[in-house]
Amino acid sequence: MSSRLKMTARNAFWSYFSMFVSFGLQFISRTVFIYCLGEEYLGINGLFSNVLGVLSFAELGIGTAINFCLYKPVAENNIEKIKSYMWYYKWAYRTIAVIITIIGLALIPFLNVLVKDPGNVGNIVIYYLIYLFNTVTTYFVSYKYSLVNAEQKNYIYTNVNLIISTSTIIIQVIALVIWKNFLIYLLVAAIFGVFQKIFICIYFNRLYPYLKEKNIEKLTKQEKSILITKIKALVIHKIGDVSVHQTDNIIVSAFVSTKMVGLLSNYNLFISTVSSCINVLFNSVTGSLGNLVATESKEYQYIIFKRYRFIGFWFFGFTSIALGILMTPFITLWIGKKMVVAPVVVNLLVVDYYMIGQRVCLNNIKSAAGVYEPDKYVALVQAIVNLIASIGLVKVIGLPGVYWGTLIQGTLSSVLKPILSYKILFNRSSKYYFIDSFKYLSAVVAVYGICYSLQKIVMSQITIVSFGIMIIIVVIVPNIIFAMLFFRREEFKYLLSLIKKSLKKKK
Repeated sequence: MSSRLKMTARNAFWSYFSMFVSFGLQFISRTVFIYCLGEEYLGINGLFSNVLGVLSFAELGIGTAINFCLYKPVAENNIEKIKSYMWYYKWAYRTIAVIITIIGLALIPFLNVLVKDPGNVGNIVIYYLIYLFNTVTTYFVSYKYSLVNAEQKNYIYTNVNLIISTSTIIIQVIALVIWKNFLIYLLVAAIFGVFQKIFICIYFNRLYPYLKEKNIEKLTKQEKSILITKIKALVIHKIGDVSVHQTDNIIVSAFVSTKMVGLLSNYNLFISTVSSCINVLFNSVTGSLGNLVATESKEYQYIIFKRYRFIGFWFFGFTSIALGILMTPFITLWIGKKMVVAPVVVNLLVVDYYMIGQRVCLNNIKSAAGVYEPDKYVALVQAIVNLIASIGLVKVIGLPGVYWGTLIQGTLSSVLKPILSYKILFNRSSKYYFIDSFKYLSAVVAVYGICYSLQKIVMSQITIVSFGIMIIIVVIVPNIIFAMLFFRREEFKYLLSLIKKSLKKKK
């Protein structure tokens, strides 16, 4: 196994272990949260998380640009150049922390506009300030993660984060059971968050002692020029991404109700957890892709990308079907019918999840190759279309309108980004990308239709037994049909060879 695959496997293993432990704890925490506090507080929790996500636009892609610039000096073990980039990164992020603080405080007078029908939830300004504090303090240490990412050692961050997040959730659950107080729940997270940041700062300084050195060489004019060019393009990408992915809950809260944000957060918990599980694998590969782009031909890069994308289709396609079929029955069994949202909204959430998933592979290879400029204005178009369409449609058709707006902009991205970047990445026409996209989507739609028909028969009544049977069906049927449809493809044979190698090692 190559060193790239070894590092990817290690990163993926620890990330998955962390993910499963975290999800189990979050599930317990969410259950206790709902029964101790109610859906109104869930809405506040989801809303403020998104508001602070919007404020993160101040980061403006600096981290992504520097991650790209670090690949080469890390591969060459050029310590002085690493120090130069990390020094630049540190001071940029400290400036960002100040900017977010100022903007965040300026938003306080407008909180009542964003929070619609919150119920009796207490002082929302205090809650918001705690969220703001947690976000701002992150920027004083998060820049250090770029170095372990460039070295393909993401597992270091994963393990540290697992220990701290586990401790935080356990104490939060205990606090909820004893006091049933949202403020105490938030303060526990803030206190443990500060401890985590102090620990990370000390640990990374010991891991990379040269980062504490004062003799820092300045970047050359050419290096600064490349970095600034990347950052300028990423500024637009970042604004677009934030406007698209962090505004749905804000629009729902302002035009529907904050309580609805709480109901949707239960679905988003499962979608984001599944998405994170898959992205662990794909993000673990990012450092390896950077190394691939730096050392291999475009022809070989294209072969690897097709394999990478096929695995992405399989994972996101299968999980889209599973989420669409199983989420609502599970929530019904878990916390009752009163926490269920309309089927049309669930379907729109799942379609958006699939579309985002199908863009992950292309976005990751673009990031690894530093190809940000050709499609930089697409993100801005996405943001404008998303806000206009979502706000316009929510006034006409209600809650589904928010997600129709999201899908419209997502379609634009899925079409325009490959057209603008495929030739640069692989010296090939993007038509090959769309041919595969059509084949993959057709397979997912067909299999979803089969599973949906079976669900109507098996789950005429939602019980634990019928739900268990449906899980078995959803696991078996999509994977068998996908294998039957694509077994002749080189990408499928490669995936099968990886599985066989993995099984042999276990023996």
